[in-house]
Amino acid sequence: MRPGIRAAVVAGAALLALSGCTGEKAVPAAATSSVSTGTEAPPEVPAARVGGPAQSTRVRFIPEQVTLPGGAQAAVKPAVTVDGELKVPENVRHVGWWDGSAYVGDPFGTTVIAGHVDSATEGIGFFARLLEVKVDDVVTARSGAHELSYRVTSVQTVAKQALASDSRAFNQAGDHRLVLITCTVNYRPDQGGYDSNLVVTAKPLGLAR
Repeated sequence: MRPGIRAAVVAGAALLALSGCTGEKAVPAAATSSVSTGTEAPPEVPAARVGGPAQSTRVRFIPEQVTLPGGAQAAVKPAVTVDGELKVPENVRHVGWWDGSAYVGDPFGTTVIAGHVDSATEGIGFFARLLEVKVDDVVTARSGAHELSYRVTSVQTVAKQALASDSRAFNQAGDHRLVLITCTVNYRPDQGGYDSNLVVTAKPLGLAR
């Protein structure tokens, strides 16, 4: 029963009880029936209210675009892991959001975005710009009208063999953060690529909107 309806019923019952306690001479039953016509208007019930989402409802989304310091932008595509290796987009102008990581705006976990630093066939990659990113720089992730900006807190070089075991890069526990990853340092043709990764970590500036 809705509070508004319950309040109306209780009020009506109180009025009926009081009408028999006025101290006036009792009215014969026949007269009583002629007085009560049964046409009285029912008590007014407040109109039902339609609920809406609370203002604290959290916005969370899969990133579709990332903007680096200086305004450079790149499309973000979903990236999956195959045999334990994160497969980023082959197009070096795009970067990849690891589909096993947190959404942008989640209260916990890491949003991981990775991309190539360069390519033998396509040249310099978008994430080559990460080599110039510094602590306190701002990075923004977007999807449609939604966005969330992050402030860079650390820029680290991690040996490629250690990246998979580096919980700071892929850990989905703890406060929400953004991690950007690309290759760096020495290129080893005999090993199939660079020997290290650049890992940029950033904390959200407020909530996604």
